Amino acid sequence: MEEFEVSDASKKTKTIYISTIFSITLVLLMLGILGLILVHAKNLSNYVKENIVLNIIVDEGAKEAEVLQFQKELNANPAIKQTQYVNKELAAKNLTQDLGEDFVDFLGYNPLLSTVDVYMKADYANNKSIDTLKAQISKNPVVKEVIYQSSLIDMVNNNINTIGLIILGFAVILLIISVALINNTIHLAIYSQRFLIKSMQLVGATKGFIRRPFVLIAMLHGLIASIIAVILLLALLYYAQQEMPEIIILRNYTEFGFVLLFLLGTGIFITAISTSFAVSKYLRLKIYDLYR
Repeated sequence: MEEFEVSDASKKTKTIYISTIFSITLVLLMLGILGLILVHAKNLSNYVKENIVLNIIVDEGAKEAEVLQFQKELNANPAIKQTQYVNKELAAKNLTQDLGEDFVDFLGYNPLLSTVDVYMKADYANNKSIDTLKAQISKNPVVKEVIYQSSLIDMVNNNINTIGLIILGFAVILLIISVALINNTIHLAIYSQRFLIKSMQLVGATKGFIRRPFVLIAMLHGLIASIIAVILLLALLYYAQQEMPEIIILRNYTEFGFVLLFLLGTGIFITAISTSFAVSKYLRLKIYDLYR
């Protein structure tokens, strides 16, 4: 009879542990997905900003050597990510491909001018920085005109900032909910062992001695749940890249690594803290309060 009771209690404990790990895994998986969304949103924002083109029209009388030297100076500017020199011939070739016919033969001459296309770094892709750069490069004798769409840049930055605030707000709310869910899951697991905790206390065990094994087991469960969540997250990311190969341009291994480490740390830290508080709660209760 006693063996049956021990076996039954052991099965019940294992069931509680498994359900706890499962619950924590789901919560961490949600956090991981949100983390990837935040990372992709940031990378998408940078990608859009860094593909805004600043067109520099080259003066018709400028020599190609002077233009190339000017391009070299632009590439040395810390605000500029890259530049592309498009001479008259290349511009005519590109336009011919777009139109589907040779307009140079039709007109009898090439009316296009050489240009230097400038792509700004994301941190400098705003009207203030571009106006400062425009004022600097307009002084160069090889520059005839600088063209960019200020309204487009304002619209892009405003939309990105708005979307970023919405995602950040949602992330904070979900983080709070996730912590609360993990905390409740831990409290329910400890509640089922409240009599064991009180029994250990009654036979003279110190609070630290009682609390320690519960916290260590909770940390182990948090680690297991975190590893499972990371594996599921990597599988989900792999599947997404197979279905949408375009998102590979947004991939950043360093930032993804931070997301995965955040999951591991969160799983271990929250379970340890929640377990410590839950055990302390039942250590403070009187025996008759355990039945409530």
